[in-house]
Amino acid sequence: MPPTGDTHVYSVSELTRSIQRLLEDAHPSIWVEGEVSNLARPASGHVYLTLKDEEAPLRAVMYRGVALRQRFDLRDGLRVVARGRLSVYVPRGDYQLTIEEVQPKGIGPLELAFRQLKEKLSVLGFFESSRKRSLPPFPCRVGLVSSATGSAVRDVLEVLARRWPALEVWLAPCRVQGEVAAVEIAGAIGLLNQAARRVPIDVIILARGGGSLEDLWPFNEELVGHEDDLTIADLVADRRALTPTEAAERVAPDRLEVARALDETAARLRVLLRRNLESARERLEALLARPCLRRPGERIDELRRRIDELASRLERAVKTRLVVAQQAIAAAAGRLDGLSPLRVLARGYSLTQREDGRIIRTSQDVRTGERITTRLASGIVTSVVEGTT
Repeated sequence: MPPTGDTHVYSVSELTRSIQRLLEDAHPSIWVEGEVSNLARPASGHVYLTLKDEEAPLRAVMYRGVALRQRFDLRDGLRVVARGRLSVYVPRGDYQLTIEEVQPKGIGPLELAFRQLKEKLSVLGFFESSRKRSLPPFPCRVGLVSSATGSAVRDVLEVLARRWPALEVWLAPCRVQGEVAAVEIAGAIGLLNQAARRVPIDVIILARGGGSLEDLWPFNEELVGHEDDLTIADLVADRRALTPTEAAERVAPDRLEVARALDETAARLRVLLRRNLESARERLEALLARPCLRRPGERIDELRRRIDELASRLERAVKTRLVVAQQAIAAAAGRLDGLSPLRVLARGYSLTQREDGRIIRTSQDVRTGERITTRLASGIVTSVVEGTT
């Protein structure tokens, strides 16, 4: 049946805006429970997501200002309770929940944020024992990050002054509670790190008092990095102390204990030196008791006599060997003279040689016309071969 003349016909946009007014007026602020899915974080800083249960989904948006105040990270699969207002996005005709506050289901937002950050830093290895450095046994300069007016800084200064008066303390004051505390704590640590480039700072103490989870939250910020008051800063630190007083006691050695240890060491050194001195005296007396040290000249005279005896024996042995050698040479000379060819020549024999010096033993050793030399007992005769027989 077509509309009559007095029937109002809505345009699509008019109907959508009418539904928008009805929804927004009827539900200005509601709480909705559901599971996060289709989470998106564009560059604008807004957060888009869907809240769903077993039967239906609900589009939702968290604008940038609200998202920046979130203590924990939204993740797909996380069950939450969100407060906001219903609205209609006219260009698409979709209704959605504009989130103004969100909390995890079954756990507090700060506790969830703590667990998420702890998991993140654990994956990065910030809690590994290999990253922990040992405290110096005798620090000269300590940096202190704490509130300048709090009880923690007074406790630390009193303990340091009592235990190790020579210790130099550099205070970097900052707030340890409130919204800007994390930024100020990080800034104070950075200031001490800059100063350490010029003057060595051996240890930095980050001191705080106890309190609720909200009071201690700046120490759980990633920017900063009693037993129930465990924070991320405690886990990342090289050493953790339950109280500021304990932190000061761990950093500064006790001068009384050091003095006592020095006295004990000095006593042990005196005993050891006395023992070493007595042992050295005994060894020296044993050396002095030896004859060579009592009468050193006697040993020298004995060695001189020994040298004289050896020299005399050596002289006699040399003379004897020389006589024997001379006799042997004379005998060898007589035998050599008896074998000399000159002796044979003196008896009427001669020695004939070719021009190349070879001795002629048979007629076959020469040729007709060859020049030969004959050595006699006295003189040499040169001749030419006319023939051989």
